[in-house]
Amino acid sequence: MTLSDEAKERLADVVRLQPTKNKELQDRWGLESGSEVHQYLEGELKEYYYRDDNSLIRATAEAAELVDVEPGVEGGDAEEGVPSVIRVPALEARVFEVLAGPDERSESVVSVLNKVREAYGEDDDPEVDEVRRALQSLRRKGVVEVVYRTVPTFRLAVERGEVDVEVTD
Repeated sequence: MTLSDEAKERLADVVRLQPTKNKELQDRWGLESGSEVHQYLEGELKEYYYRDDNSLIRATAEAAELVDVEPGVEGGDAEEGVPSVIRVPALEARVFEVLAGPDERSESVVSVLNKVREAYGEDDDPEVDEVRRALQSLRRKGVVEVVYRTVPTFRLAVERGEVDVEVTD
């Protein structure tokens, strides 16, 4: 299926904004109703989106590759690639909150794990691999950088206040 330029732009919106609702896409695309959004999705993007268990609109992995957009990343500075909004699971939001800032010494995965456990107590007791995956996901979104020392270490690539972090389910 070949997509028009408009369809590709709208598909990129679905990827960036996911998980999203008809209303958010309606506002973004300047459509009159949620029904129009649904009709457009079914007519033009049917192969590239689905609704999750909560009826939220999500893009397929193929859609993200097709439009070359990182899921859950919106806006930002084109030169630096810093997003203005990231939509991430709770663990990624917590990692973002406790991770060393851009002017601080980078830290290991285990150090970040301990900081998450200390900050959020027994409510959040992730495994080291979960923290590693969270750090790598945040790196792909352009808000964390890797510094290679004896082991890979991490720190924020941006000031915390430059990015709005929205937690997804």
